[in-house]
Amino acid sequence: MKPEINPNISIIGAAMDLGGCIPGAALGPLAVRYAKIEDRLLNIGYDVKYEGDIVANRSKIEENNGEKLKCLDEIARVNGQLCEKVSEVMKKGRFPLIIGGDHSIAIGTIAGVLQHKKNLGVIWFDAHGDINTEETSPTGNIHGMPVAVSLGYGHEKLTSIGGKDAKLNPKNIVYVGCRDLDKGEREVLKRLGIAVFTMHEIDLFGLPDVIDKAIKIASTDTDGIHVSFDVDCMDPLYIPGTGTTVLGGLTYRESNLALEIIAKSEKLVSAEFVEINPLVDNNNVTAKTAVTLIGSLFGEWLI
Repeated sequence: MKPEINPNISIIGAAMDLGGCIPGAALGPLAVRYAKIEDRLLNIGYDVKYEGDIVANRSKIEENNGEKLKCLDEIARVNGQLCEKVSEVMKKGRFPLIIGGDHSIAIGTIAGVLQHKKNLGVIWFDAHGDINTEETSPTGNIHGMPVAVSLGYGHEKLTSIGGKDAKLNPKNIVYVGCRDLDKGEREVLKRLGIAVFTMHEIDLFGLPDVIDKAIKIASTDTDGIHVSFDVDCMDPLYIPGTGTTVLGGLTYRESNLALEIIAKSEKLVSAEFVEINPLVDNNNVTAKTAVTLIGSLFGEWLI
């Protein structure tokens, strides 16, 4: 992505941490703004509009009422609102950049993008699979389910967001950086034939080769690529401020390089950065890293 393709970026904050078990990701949008995301994008040459935050209401967290899925109704409400907002800014010709928030917000982000890009490819940077359903989830945490929901699997209150036809095709989803998959996730990923580049493949073949393959998978017969970047795809040495760290992830430079390569493909149509948790961070370093990564994805070159 670069200003010559679309100079207009709308930043949408999704201030919610109900999808996970550790509070604090709701403060992610504020932390990223404090790390001067708007200045970074302005300096690259974009027209930047902050659209405000969609905020989860903790006072309305319901009892589970027999539901295994935690905070289902409020997560569905927030994602429904996010879907509408993403669709609204895209209708105006602006590029949607969503800052989370836990990864359950991808349900609303992707549903909103699908209103305008019917055949969407997705590159999903994550240590985890996020493709559980109520039946396979060991926790009931919805931040482990957005890929499943975006494929049409899961609770009707979630899969109905954006409409039943606003769904992804598994052949155009590709994971990068995985190293912690639940048993049920491994089974469904194999069954659906979804491409997964774990840290093993990155170590074995090298990051540029993996990202080139990811771009090809996500862009073949699609209307563009959505990047969903969970900061826990990186090694916790570089991103201490996130809720579910896993050792052995991407380095700082690997992460920037991956996003630089995607930027140069000129196929990006939307993006989100999630699971930034300042409550467990060190001097806001994770938000500052996220801002650098966003710069790489949006065409910030030295020369």
